Order: sequence, then C-alpha cells, then structure tokens
Amino acid sequence: MKKKVLGVATVALLAMGLTACGANPAADPAPAPDATAAGSDSEIVIGASLCLTGIQSPLDEPILRGAQLAVDEINTNGGVLGKQLKLVNLDGKSDPVVVGNNGEQLTAQGAAAIITPADFDFGGPASRAAQAAGIVGISPGASSPLFGAATLGDKQFTLSMWNTTMGAAAAEWAYNERGLKKAYVVTDSFIDYTTSLSEYFIESMEHQGGTIVGQDTYTQGDQNFSAQLQRLKTAGSDADVIFVSSYMPDLGLIIRDIRAAGIDTPIFGGDSYDDPELAKVLGAEFGNDITYATHAYLSEEASALVPDFLSLYEKAHGEEPDTALVANGYDTVNVLAQAMEAAGSTDGAAVAAKMTSMKFELLTGNLTWSAETGNEPQKEAVLVSLDKGEPKFNGWLMPQWVPAA
Repeated sequence: MKKKVLGVATVALLAMGLTACGANPAADPAPAPDATAAGSDSEIVIGASLCLTGIQSPLDEPILRGAQLAVDEINTNGGVLGKQLKLVNLDGKSDPVVVGNNGEQLTAQGAAAIITPADFDFGGPASRAAQAAGIVGISPGASSPLFGAATLGDKQFTLSMWNTTMGAAAAEWAYNERGLKKAYVVTDSFIDYTTSLSEYFIESMEHQGGTIVGQDTYTQGDQNFSAQLQRLKTAGSDADVIFVSSYMPDLGLIIRDIRAAGIDTPIFGGDSYDDPELAKVLGAEFGNDITYATHAYLSEEASALVPDFLSLYEKAHGEEPDTALVANGYDTVNVLAQAMEAAGSTDGAAVAAKMTSMKFELLTGNLTWSAETGNEPQKEAVLVSLDKGEPKFNGWLMPQWVPAA
C-alpha cells in the first residue's frame, strides 16, 4: 500500500472564508447544542469542542472523524475499563468564547476528558475549562509552547510537537541532510505560530553553525509579495535555503512568486505546508524542492501502523482519508484510552500522571510528555518534500538539540 496522504497543518488561524475540507455530512455528525455529555455506569464520555464551522474547521473536522473512528474501534474491542466510550462534540464554531462555553458545558455534564481544537488560541478556552474541572484536556494539533502545563495547568496536553521541535527539525535537516547553511527567513507576522516558528528555526540554524543572511516580514492577507521579493533577490542572493513561515492561502502566493521569479533555492517550512491546497496551488511547475517538518505521513514507509489504520478508515467511510489530520484525532482518543486503562480510573490527576509516565507508539510518531518541562511533548518530526507538486516521505527526525521554549 503506497497511498500518500498529506498530514497536519496546525496553524493558529486559517484564511477567512475557508470551509471544512473533506467533510462528510453523513458521517460523525456533531450533536445538537443541547446534547448531553452525561455518562452512565456503562459509559465513559469524552467531550470535544472541535470546530465544524468557520476558519478552524478544516483542521478540526477531520480530527473528529479520526477520533470517532478510534472510539468505534475501542468499543468493538471491549471499551475502556469495561465501559463503552461515548464521544460528544459541541461545535466550537471557530469562536474561542463558544469553545470555552462548550468546555464548561461538557465538564458540567460529566465528561471524563476534553478534546480541544488544534490551535492554542481556539483550544485554550476549552483546556482551561477542563483544568478547572480537574480533568485532562488535550489538543490533537496545537504546536504552540503555550499549550502545556505552565500556561494551562498540569492536566493539559497537546499531541503535537511544539514549535521548538518543529523549527529545530527543519533547521537540522537543512544543515545536516542537505548541507544548507545560509538561510534567508521570511516571517508572516500575523500570528504567534508563524513568528515563533521562525524564531526557533533561526536559533536552531545558528546553533548548528549556520548563518542567517537576511530576514523579512509579511502579513497574512496582504496578497502582495512584490516588495519582499525584490529584497529577497538582493539581500538573499547568497542564501542556499529560504525559510518561509506562513500559511495558506498566502503561503501559496509567496512560494509561487519566488519560483516564478526564477529563484530555485530550496524552501523550508513547518507544518502549515502540510495542507492539500498548497500542493494543488503550486502544482508540478512550482512545487519543487520544498521541504517541511510536520506530524504524520500516511504511508507504510512511514509507519507499520498505517496499513491497518487505512483499512479501518476505508471500511468505515468507503474511501481513503483526505488528510492525515484524521490520524491526529485517532491517536488522541487512543492516548486517552491507554492512559485511563493504565490508571485504572478516569480521575484527571491519575490519568495525567500516566500520560507523563508512559511512552505512546502512535501513527503520528512515538510520544512522551515531560511533566518537568510543563508537559512538553517529546516527539519526532516527519520531514516531507514536494517534488513536482507531489509529497514525498523523507524520514522521521528527533532533533539532537531543541531551543528552550
């Protein structure tokens, strides 16, 4: 099985006007707002405030599909602690206030854990509600170092690597695997995700012994990269790698402009590149020598766990997954289930303690959390390249050195 599926773009915001990608309205529908999360003697409720509408939905809707797939599989195999799992999602509507209110509603109704949106800004409010209720909250894809115990509380986790690891993985791969040592960095200044990712890439590249030959900024929504392009042609003329920290839809415009200008310098970035739309926008003409650090690659060459997962998904949905975001949702539920079984309880403190003491072997890589560093995820990155607009798996990488958050 050689199916290649793009992975996760865990950006803090997506472009205005995006709708859910790959949504199947008939599959895994969101419960009505008055849906009860109350469990029973035979059920363990996992609450979720994933966004099925608005700008966050392209990330969260596939995650919900993956989460429900895991719930169904676990229940078929006997459940957790002798009980069936019940997944209750209330649409966060890409509104942090709604997400937070949903979290409070779900905890009040007895949810044993909360799955939050795949972003710190959207997911944080639900995580705070979980912490206040004394239960575990987990984001399937938030990469900000703010998503952890220091900011949100000791029972709060993200399945994603932090930007510290992501930036370090991109820099280490560029320097060691490609011999690229002179970087020009373009940073989208609109959100924390893109600014911090550039900062960690720069710090890591310089730690490797590389040089930053120039920097520039861009603001999402400008839709005009011409001034930055002119500066890149001069200040970045001796760069052997260009690091662009941005996200769709403007990321596609930036890379197209660079390539259309005849600049064939390798381009590196983070998980925001892991968006099916980027490959479509760039196509075979412009989608070359582009490498990014991300979370998952759904092919047997990346993990022996993938073929069984793809078979399970195809049996449930009648088609292969459109994005590896489904793997993040699937892994999130499995982490919660394994931790609850190990704890012998759904008690928040007991489950959180197991999460920080166990090693999880997942579709999205091997994972441990460090309580000593604020539930920091210790996780490998996947390096993926675009070649003629098609994704190619390069390998897993745990950076040898990671900057402090």
